[in-house]
Amino acid sequence: MPDVPTETGTVRGQWDNDVTVFRGIPYAQPPVGPYRFARPAPPDRWDGVRDALLFGPSAPQIGAAVSDVDTNWLTLNVWSPDLGSAGLPVMVWIHGGRYLEDGSANPHYNGATLAAAGVVVVSVNYRVGFEGFAHIAGAPNNRGLLDQIAALQWVHDNIAAFGGDPTNVTVFGQSAGAGSIAALLAMPPSAGLFRRAIVQSLPGTFFSEELAAGISAQIAAQLDAHTTAVELQHFSPHALVTASHALLARMPAFADAWGPMALTPTPFSPVVDNVTLPDAPWRALASGAARAIDLLVGHTRDEYSLFNPRRGTPVTDADFARTVNRLAPAACRPDGYRTAFPRATVSQLYETVNADWLFRMPSQHLADAQHAGGGTARLYELAWSFNTAEGSSHSLDVLLVFGTLSHSDIISRPTANPNAANEYDQVSRAMRRDWVAFATDGDPGRVTYESTARTTRIYDTPTSDQPYPEEASRRLWASHRFAALGVVT
Repeated sequence: MPDVPTETGTVRGQWDNDVTVFRGIPYAQPPVGPYRFARPAPPDRWDGVRDALLFGPSAPQIGAAVSDVDTNWLTLNVWSPDLGSAGLPVMVWIHGGRYLEDGSANPHYNGATLAAAGVVVVSVNYRVGFEGFAHIAGAPNNRGLLDQIAALQWVHDNIAAFGGDPTNVTVFGQSAGAGSIAALLAMPPSAGLFRRAIVQSLPGTFFSEELAAGISAQIAAQLDAHTTAVELQHFSPHALVTASHALLARMPAFADAWGPMALTPTPFSPVVDNVTLPDAPWRALASGAARAIDLLVGHTRDEYSLFNPRRGTPVTDADFARTVNRLAPAACRPDGYRTAFPRATVSQLYETVNADWLFRMPSQHLADAQHAGGGTARLYELAWSFNTAEGSSHSLDVLLVFGTLSHSDIISRPTANPNAANEYDQVSRAMRRDWVAFATDGDPGRVTYESTARTTRIYDTPTSDQPYPEEASRRLWASHRFAALGVVT
């Protein structure tokens, strides 16, 4: 069993075929007691050799086992194909999960296949939900993002002993993980900790401090509490998880006050507070905040298919009109989508406008912003799917990059395409090859994004480079500016 020294002590991992894996390495103090609702603090040192064989626990969330013993939620994991002085590119995975759930133990985030392609892979647990993203008086905002920066600092200080190059780090993440990375691009403390970023399905939801404070107040009110760090210390993390999910079920009722965020599947997002996060990422990148960072950004074609509660049922003209008026730019109301997509049904238009607002246009606009700010960007879309019922759904790109979808998972779906298993292997290899090539030297073998041709890599069978395939939506959103969402007045 391999032993590797770190700045806080030696860790012992294990072999997984030709890759070594170290699980559950603490990068910060457990965020409880005096460290709760605070910035992450350095972990304690240990003597001897610490077993790094099990994933650390995720931050409290619905469905997670309640533990008052193991509160070490701030851990990371390392997969390496070559320990020592190999100087391999490093890829740090930031998981998604609505800023509300998930963790690095998810089997679909197993880094062994990706590491075997020639990189050191790191995955990170961070504070989610109320603990990580709620606005609390007397506590820093964006504690989950501050955790991620602490993990990146650990990578910078320790990854060479695992075979990685601390000067060649790529952060990559999807959904809430993509939103986290977009925020990191705008946060000064992250400067120098990574040189490339892969943003997969960027959510368009960043909150003003006023909106975040109103959401936290509603959660705390269920506990007859005020949103202060001193008062909330008296409530367990799991009590705050329960209260957060109770609000989630009632959020549509707040649409008049909170605007479109009330229609999303989460009460949390990064808070633009001019302190921890100075600006929303689109404006920050357009101002040149990340011009030294190589950016790869994209989305799936059918981003809303998994979230759509109306899929398979008719959407009325009135429902669609309400959705367009709440989500779409004023310039394309009321008939912009009908004109742009004349052959689409109302149900298809409903899904398209939701996909555009949630993920597709925020992702495309981030490439535009990076280009405007003098940086390099590359854009992709996943168009391939194996399941006609879901299409190229949100999160499918994660399974392809990590290579963790089995053939039996695919062919067991009654709506699977006839050659889906073989096609999966082809698309998975293509995406993983490009991700690794980008992490290695910033060049995945395609032209960079610019604001006229908008060349996009389309992952399908076969993969090809084409003009941006969602041009009709892009034109509808061209004058929109994504920014921090505020309270509706």
